[in-house]
Amino acid sequence: MTEQTRPAPSEIRAFRADNPKMRERDIAAQLKISEAALVAAEVGLSATRIDASAAKLLERVADLGEVMALSRNESAVHEKIGVYENIKIGEHNAIVLGENIDLRVFPSRWVHAFAVTKKDGDTERLSLQYFDKTGNAVHKIHLRPASDVEAYHRIVAELKVEDQGQELVEAEASPDVDEDGNVSREELRDNWSKMTDTHEFFGMLKRLKIGRQAAVRTVGDDYAWKLDNAATAQMMHASVKSGLPIMCFVANNGIVQIHSGPIFNVQPMGPWINILDETFHLHLRQDHIAETWAVRKPTKDGHVTSLEAYDAAGNMIIQFFGKRKEGSDENAEWRDIMENLPRATSVAA
Repeated sequence: MTEQTRPAPSEIRAFRADNPKMRERDIAAQLKISEAALVAAEVGLSATRIDASAAKLLERVADLGEVMALSRNESAVHEKIGVYENIKIGEHNAIVLGENIDLRVFPSRWVHAFAVTKKDGDTERLSLQYFDKTGNAVHKIHLRPASDVEAYHRIVAELKVEDQGQELVEAEASPDVDEDGNVSREELRDNWSKMTDTHEFFGMLKRLKIGRQAAVRTVGDDYAWKLDNAATAQMMHASVKSGLPIMCFVANNGIVQIHSGPIFNVQPMGPWINILDETFHLHLRQDHIAETWAVRKPTKDGHVTSLEAYDAAGNMIIQFFGKRKEGSDENAEWRDIMENLPRATSVAA
């Protein structure tokens, strides 16, 4: 995309006005701009630029009361209704450990931010929206009827920045690090077998310079076995039937958002499989799933089993575990569901 072909903010707004029913991400894709640039075109009209600091947001966000927290990647949208509580802010990461809103935040990736007002008939829909350097959405907070609107306006006033320009030029995405290191299967299996906590997994991958998908493909089917791509939906239906509490993780490069608890209402709609519960909504593009894996990781309490779905580029779209307390065994019913999901008919290396 050259600067010459890039639409001006006025052209972005005109296209948007001519296509009122088109989804924002689709408008951005059509115009070959990022979602952040689409929002920036509305600055001074329905959007205000605010400080993109995750820490500054997290110092204030509990004042909003009940909100909807939304995190997504290209293939999954994870929405939780609740309050931000039990917030711990560190230099390199932050944690929200609320009963409903459970987040792992990587503040250095939060680069652009806006307060957005949308008219919906007579209703004003208010949100705070955060984006990475490439203009992809990292996290959004949507106010709900029970939210504190006065607190919202106070936060926006406190975080408003001097630059209220409508232009936004995205940075290039960082090149992918080569993660298909020369680690042997034996070395991988040796390191894998010595884990005592699932949180050691990322460190192991980094140490061995191997990507996550490459690792699960390589390690051997006592630790990871390939499932049919219908397995995610089947797991959801089995979890509803059993009433089993599960954990569902959706991540992008700036955040991980987690649901913990049972699920109740699973609905397919076109290519999407949806969970439409009272305080948890998930929208997952099943047609984006290129590979699905069941993965076993050793811990000091015995192994735990996850379901991991990957897209065609090898990015993990979504991950599920059975909910368990630290220090206790994995739920036998979850393990049973996972071990009985349909396996892939052939395993491609």
